[in-house]
Amino acid sequence: MDIAHFSPSSLFADAEEVSVDEEVTDVHQSFVERRHQFPGMELLIREFSFHQLNANLLWPGTFAFAEWLVQHHSWIEGRRCLELGSGTGALAIFLKKSFNLDITTSDYDDQEIEENIAHNCQANGITPVLPHVKHSWGETFPSAEPDWDLIIASDILLYVKQYPNLIKSLSFLLKSYKPKDDKAIPSVGNDQSSGMCMGLAVPAFLMSWRRRIGKEDESLFFTGCENAGLEVKHIGSRVYFIKPRENMVATTGSIDD
Repeated sequence: MDIAHFSPSSLFADAEEVSVDEEVTDVHQSFVERRHQFPGMELLIREFSFHQLNANLLWPGTFAFAEWLVQHHSWIEGRRCLELGSGTGALAIFLKKSFNLDITTSDYDDQEIEENIAHNCQANGITPVLPHVKHSWGETFPSAEPDWDLIIASDILLYVKQYPNLIKSLSFLLKSYKPKDDKAIPSVGNDQSSGMCMGLAVPAFLMSWRRRIGKEDESLFFTGCENAGLEVKHIGSRVYFIKPRENMVATTGSIDD
């Protein structure tokens, strides 16, 4: 994987986007523990002081996506969910605590990332810890018949050269989906709070994207998804809805900002 290095200040539009109330540094373990404000709760998250894969930070999309998902909680309740690029695991922990969501974390095939997510689960009262899948995008997925009906991610488009690999993994997860059982997925009807009426396909991918990169680079991902047979829709607030084209469902109402 191509590694990109950034200073924390370059990742955010302004310092206020990072919700940090308390910071404790452990020099020997190269970790930083911060208290982050999520909707309705505070989480204590241990982050790497530095990680070569940038799994060390909570990025803007995490907080924005958490707020969006609270407002659209009916879209995720009852789902079996996989988060790509989980990093510290903070978003998955928040969703588990808020909605008791059946969620699995996933990130690059790196033991330190998995162990840190497990640590953060325990620090925030999630026991047993959330299941985790180590998977480097583009490589063979550990499960030949993925059974997650909802994939989520926030701010995962940093590595432009990895877009083909990300799209390969995403296409596999969506097109090779096999239901775990006969449990019905709740339908999503009119969303009065947003004025939208939308059927959420099974399976589907919801992604929040708040990082600042060039529009041309950003469009490479969405064009690549379309070329791979995936349908991409911006549904507002920098949240994108992606599903296999053959699983198109009727959509009415305004879905753009």
